[in-house]
This record gives sequence, C-alpha cells and structure tokens, in this order.
Amino acid sequence: MKIYADRFPTALRQFVTDVLVVVWVYAAVRAAMWLHDLVQKLAVPGQKLAGAGGGLADNLADASGKVGRVPIVGDELTAPFERAAEAARSMADAGREQQDLVGDLALALAVAVLIFPLGLVLFGWLPLRVRWIRRATAARALRTAPAGRDLLALRALVSQPLGRLTRIDPDVAEAWRRGDDATVEALAALELRGLGLRPGKR
Repeated sequence: MKIYADRFPTALRQFVTDVLVVVWVYAAVRAAMWLHDLVQKLAVPGQKLAGAGGGLADNLADASGKVGRVPIVGDELTAPFERAAEAARSMADAGREQQDLVGDLALALAVAVLIFPLGLVLFGWLPLRVRWIRRATAARALRTAPAGRDLLALRALVSQPLGRLTRIDPDVAEAWRRGDDATVEALAALELRGLGLRPGKR
C-alpha cells in the first residue's frame, strides 16, 4: 500500500498535466475557429455585392442584346447598356476581392491565435514529456537488469531530494558505499517511484 501511496502523486501529476494540455489545445483550436468564423462574417457584404453586381451585369447584357436588334439605331443604343454592364461586373469583382481579403484575414488571425498556445505545447510541455518517457523507459529496463538496482540507487543519490534520502538512512551515502542491501533496494525503489513506476520484484 505504501508503494502506491508514494507512486500515486507522480502518476496523478502526469495524468493531470496531460489532461490540462489536451484541454488547452482544444480551447485554443475552438478559439481560433470562433475567431475565423467571426471574421468571415465580414465577407457577407462582399458576397451580396458580388451577387448583385453579377446579376445586374447579366441583366444589362441581356437588355443590350435585345436593344441591339432594333433596326438602324440598335448599335448606338447598346453602348450605354454595355458600359453599365461593365461597371456592374467591376462591382461584382470588387465584391469577390473583398471576400478573398476577408478569408485571408480570417485564416491569418486564426493561425496567429494558435501559434502561442501550440508553441507552449510543442516547445515547453512536449520536450519535458519526451524526456520523462525516455527516463521512465530506461528505468523500466534497468529494473530487471542484473546491475540495474545498483544503477537506480546511484541515480537516486544524485537526483532525489535530501529529505527523502535521509528518511532511508541518516548516512545513506555511507550505507550505499558499503553495499547495504536494504539501502540499495530502498534507493532503487525511491528512484522508480519518483518516475511513477512500481518497484519490481527481484
């Protein structure tokens, strides 16, 4: 029972940290999507402008075609309609350009919102997590190796807090140097528990 009591805080910290990272990333993605959708609403006037301009240009072009069939003066009467149709097409192009600009802005802002939180995860949490995984994997392999217990004990002497070490033995370094079996076993177990691993049976 004592083993699990010592081991639980490390395992709990790892679990809570992982959950918080997942929540952090999810919240950042949701915020970026919300901002993207919000900015995209600015494209609505451009959509209406493009639709109205395109429809007006089509109607004017159709009217120009019909007027052009009028005998004698048809060609002269089509010129105003053609100029108006060209202006309407320019208006439609401006509406489409406005939509493209808003789309690019929405994407840029969404990416900008994601850079900081994802950067913290990729360059802050992830390297620490990978380092812990490597240490835990190596310790797990040492746990069953012939000389693994001695190496884990040495690692505990180097890395564990002094308070934990002195609880094993007031003169823990001397006990380790003379090869006290109980001290070496306790040090190895301390190092494994510090990594969130359960000491293995020998």
